Amino acid sequence: MIPVILSGGSGTRLWPLSRSQYPKQFLPLVTDNTMLQETLMRLEGVSGVADPIVVCNEDHRFMVAEQLRELGIKPQAILLEPIGRNTAPAVAVAALSATSPDELILVLAADHAISDITSFQTAISKAVVVADMGGLVTFGIVPTGPETGYGYIKRGSSSDGGASYHVDRFVEKPDLSTATEYVDSGDYYWNSGMFVFKASRFLEELERHHPEMLSACRKAYEDATVSPDFTRLGKEAFSTCPADSIDYAVMEKTDQAVVVPLDAGWNDVGSWSALWDVAVKDSQGNAIKGDVLSVDTQNSYIQSENKLVAVVGLTDMVVVETDDAVMVSPRSRVQEVKLIVDLLKAAGRCEFESHRKVYRPWGYYDSIDMGERHQAKRIVVNPGAKLSLQMHHHRAEHWVVVKGTATVTRGEEVLLLSENQSTYIPIGTTHSLENPGVIPLEMVEVQTGSYLGEDDIVRFEDRYGRTE
Repeated sequence: MIPVILSGGSGTRLWPLSRSQYPKQFLPLVTDNTMLQETLMRLEGVSGVADPIVVCNEDHRFMVAEQLRELGIKPQAILLEPIGRNTAPAVAVAALSATSPDELILVLAADHAISDITSFQTAISKAVVVADMGGLVTFGIVPTGPETGYGYIKRGSSSDGGASYHVDRFVEKPDLSTATEYVDSGDYYWNSGMFVFKASRFLEELERHHPEMLSACRKAYEDATVSPDFTRLGKEAFSTCPADSIDYAVMEKTDQAVVVPLDAGWNDVGSWSALWDVAVKDSQGNAIKGDVLSVDTQNSYIQSENKLVAVVGLTDMVVVETDDAVMVSPRSRVQEVKLIVDLLKAAGRCEFESHRKVYRPWGYYDSIDMGERHQAKRIVVNPGAKLSLQMHHHRAEHWVVVKGTATVTRGEEVLLLSENQSTYIPIGTTHSLENPGVIPLEMVEVQTGSYLGEDDIVRFEDRYGRTE
């Protein structure tokens, strides 16, 4: 059974912590491990699990690779979508890449939380039995209340004593009174978005119900560019693919849909209130992370990433501080945080997509100061890593080594710099930076010029495949 991990979300409702270039699946929201890592770790001990396939977008590829490397996991493939097309095409290309058409694939989102691992693994075992016989299995979350934010699945008859049920129908997100009726009846489950089926069976049903989608996915997979680390799907073909979810494209149309009940402390962590639900709380009902002082505060989520955050007299609130933003909202209105993201996009501000600290395949940089004609960055380069050979049309750069050793290419020169040494890169000069040491290289970079945008980079050579 191949785990297929869908890691294409942007997590806008968890802004300012989650952003499009560094979304929630790559963050340690519930434990010390990231959501992506937790998704893979909870499969440990499940019989017959193969190396995973991860589907993500181009911008996130190195974060996926690094977080898998930290777990010692070598994926079968990291499939890169040139454009988001929802879950059905993502699963289709994963099924096409399976080593055998009759292999089972276990489709999981990269950003869900599950507290009862034993129950989760037991449900997988039940689903495997049904999927081996050709069924298309989805997991239905046993509801804990009349939630209006989820779709529902109505169960039909059972042929195995209640281990699984034929799907009677899928239901869109209901209003409160309808959701209450669903929960009281005992016949409905929350739609989890997790599945188990044979790769061949999913492709057969997709061919039957959405042939144009499968055709586009086949073409995109045939046109893919394959490197040792990544598979880049053909952009032209994938861009023509209809965008649809697995539910709409297949599960609501097939007569082979089966639901396995799952009661395992599942949470999609889709908002700050959902994160408060699964977080450890103090005696006042507060979930607190970071440097926080609270007085007369109850049932609130308070998180500090950098600064001391002090709160007085709050009830049912969310306060989140990052290096470049502070978000404050009643817990009852956190779904509206995505409206803030929309305002940031409309204003052309960068805070909707990136943090002050930006991760790159070679390490990261932190923009510590910016003016009209200057910018200062703290740069950290991992051991053995190298920035691309590049040049800038509009800015010069001054580099000062704070810790470690740097190999600097500057035009025709190659320099070896150690702590407290510096160099100057004039406008238009080709240059590169490498860490030849065994400890992280830390530098301060001061940029000066008429334009300091990140798009003023012309790359000539790059070991990470980012040359134009």
